Amino acid sequence: MTDTTLAMQAENAMAAGSRTPTLGRGMNLAKAREAAQDFEAFFLSQMLQPMFADLDTEEPFGGGEAETMWRSLQVDEYGKAFARKGGIGIADMVLREMIRMQEGN
Repeated sequence: MTDTTLAMQAENAMAAGSRTPTLGRGMNLAKAREAAQDFEAFFLSQMLQPMFADLDTEEPFGGGEAETMWRSLQVDEYGKAFARKGGIGIADMVLREMIRMQEGN
């Protein structure tokens, strides 16, 4: 893995962490669901990264730093697409936990 790839993954992780939901008195369920889905998308993309890390590409259309950057973005989009289509159930569990914590139970 190149330094560029690791830096991009770290940036993605920090960006996802900065979108931590805050459920206040007027809790917005749609925003909470979106935050839970974003979390699942990020998790799935991180789990998919190793699958694509060692793929070699053939000349003349493959290789280089641009492809490394593009592949990282592509895997992020795969994670988002999986989460939008129902994912693996992480978003539902996260949403339930967010609601439970908001209610103080």
